[in-house]
Amino acid sequence: MLKEIQDCFRAERLYYTKHARDEMEVEELGEIKHEEVFESVSGGKMIEIYPEDEPYPSCLIYGRTSENRPLHVVCAYSNDDNIAIIITAYQPHPDRWIDLMRRRK
Repeated sequence: MLKEIQDCFRAERLYYTKHARDEMEVEELGEIKHEEVFESVSGGKMIEIYPEDEPYPSCLIYGRTSENRPLHVVCAYSNDDNIAIIITAYQPHPDRWIDLMRRRK
């Protein structure tokens, strides 16, 4: 799924949900720009998979921007439409994540 999502980013076949746009705007550690999402997903790695999500399976991608800002982006991929759907994006809080890639218990 990661390759398909990254291919969609490169081809600009993207859909940002209202939730994603809202969360990016009010991120507590500073607004997240679309370019930052692009940078972090393009070079990112999938750290969690949510195969039961509806209407499409989704995943959590961890990556860094060109300014080295860490981001988590939850994306789904629509095989029928060949489009990546950005569900949310946020800067992971170090108190909640180990190495920003594993959830603390």
